[in-house]
Amino acid sequence: MEDYQSYEGVNEGIFAALGAFAFIYVIIFLIIIVSAWKIFEKAGKPGWAAIIPIYNIIVLLEIVGKPVWWIILMLIPFVNFIVAIFVTHLLSRSFGKDIVMTILLLLVPFIGYPMLAFGDAKYIGPPKD
Repeated sequence: MEDYQSYEGVNEGIFAALGAFAFIYVIIFLIIIVSAWKIFEKAGKPGWAAIIPIYNIIVLLEIVGKPVWWIILMLIPFVNFIVAIFVTHLLSRSFGKDIVMTILLLLVPFIGYPMLAFGDAKYIGPPKD
């Protein structure tokens, strides 16, 4: 007969690690939501639109100057990755930033979006080209 009491600490450790990851995930999620709210307000749109699914994409498309029907492109597998990267680049250009900000927004959004939201970036409108 095996002694199952020796596994008791392992389960507690696993749950503690999962709780820590969940806490970090929620913090990052909140940082991005608050940043998106502020970005929308900087662009002259309602901040609360950042928390409404689908509508937030429509507002984002308005901010970057693309037609609303592009939301259909966001629903097509594989195409949505390309469109999301392009829209992110247009977002950074709408605030007068360059490709470096786009890369930052894509790779470390929990750093890039707060920089765009709370930094000195001003909304200059959709890119002309």
